Amino acid sequence: MKYLALIITVVLGISISGAAGAAANSNSTTASLATTGSEVGSHAPPFTLDAVENLEFRKISLSDYRGKWVVLFFYPGDFTFVCPTEIKGFNKALGEFKAANTEILAASVDSKFSHLAWIKSGALDKLDFPLLSDLSKQAARAYGVLDEETSYARRGLFIIDPNGVIQYRIVHSDKVGRSVEETLRVLKALQTEELCPINWKPGEKTIKR
Repeated sequence: MKYLALIITVVLGISISGAAGAAANSNSTTASLATTGSEVGSHAPPFTLDAVENLEFRKISLSDYRGKWVVLFFYPGDFTFVCPTEIKGFNKALGEFKAANTEILAASVDSKFSHLAWIKSGALDKLDFPLLSDLSKQAARAYGVLDEETSYARRGLFIIDPNGVIQYRIVHSDKVGRSVEETLRVLKALQTEELCPINWKPGEKTIKR
């Protein structure tokens, strides 16, 4: 009986230890994701990427836009279904973003040649903001939106202030397109530098401190 008790104790000890280790690994993974450089309040991870703008190749760095607000959004891939609806939607509202001192940047892990072919296909109409090529996946990984299993970028969006600090981020299912209207609402709320209540819209009262 003593030997049986000893065996049970050892087995239970291993089981508990294994569970604790798994939990620790899980917590470590969660902590790793939570402490990426893309958290709200942190400086946006810098990058310099190939891009297509006005049917031409160029290099674009995030630092090029210091002094302006930036809406940076990652999308899963060229020649897909939901992605062009988002890109065309942001393009249609570009004038309103420009009026708010804001530039739009879109990025995927596709090559610059894929971007150019997609634009030339007419699927995006006349595109007036750059498509960035994150072929190395370093930017998507730095912003915490890279799906390591598929190697595609998730549908993540970031609003970066003129000082290069992330003020808003959202990442959600690839099946659902983002809202241009909501992005503009949050952007303009942030630009008031005031407290904005639920469902606040531009022109409405803010909360005085």
